[in-house]
Amino acid sequence: MVQSPAQLITLAEFLRLPETKPTSEFFEGQIRQKPIPSGKHSSIQTELAALINQTLRKQRLGRAFTELRCSFGGRSIVPDIAVFEWSQIVRDANGEVADRFEVAPCWAIEILSPQQSQTQVTKKLLFCLAQGSSLGWLVDPGEQTVLVYGGGGRVQVLDQGSQGLPVPEFAAGLGVTVADLFGLLLD
Repeated sequence: MVQSPAQLITLAEFLRLPETKPTSEFFEGQIRQKPIPSGKHSSIQTELAALINQTLRKQRLGRAFTELRCSFGGRSIVPDIAVFEWSQIVRDANGEVADRFEVAPCWAIEILSPQQSQTQVTKKLLFCLAQGSSLGWLVDPGEQTVLVYGGGGRVQVLDQGSQGLPVPEFAAGLGVTVADLFGLLLD
């Protein structure tokens, strides 16, 4: 992962900087550029967000956003998938989805790319939980494993195809197994 040297700027100053490609995050006082997604990463991200939206958005239960900047708790992160319960989706004066989200997602999903540090991604998910997220997934396509982070420091390691993946209460109808998730790489 490419990291810029430690920079002493505030979150407000970071948010005024032009966007980068790939996108940068402001986390733990540093600006870090996210790696360019691999094919497996991109496939899971695209298909999983569509699957979540197909189930939750139709019923106005929730919505998944890919690469959405979320700025809260003095940091600005861009989860691979940020899922919000319907009532918590930030809206503008017209009732449309707002451009800026200054809240933690209800459910943060990160998909590990080969060049990414699992420790850094785990720190990001734990930060989200500390700021109000109810659930975090760290999807590792290389190991075909999902680390599920819940409240109270609970961590589950799921790597058996038939295991159901925990979801927040508002997404209870989703019903995705480990095999379903990694099956997205085959289609």
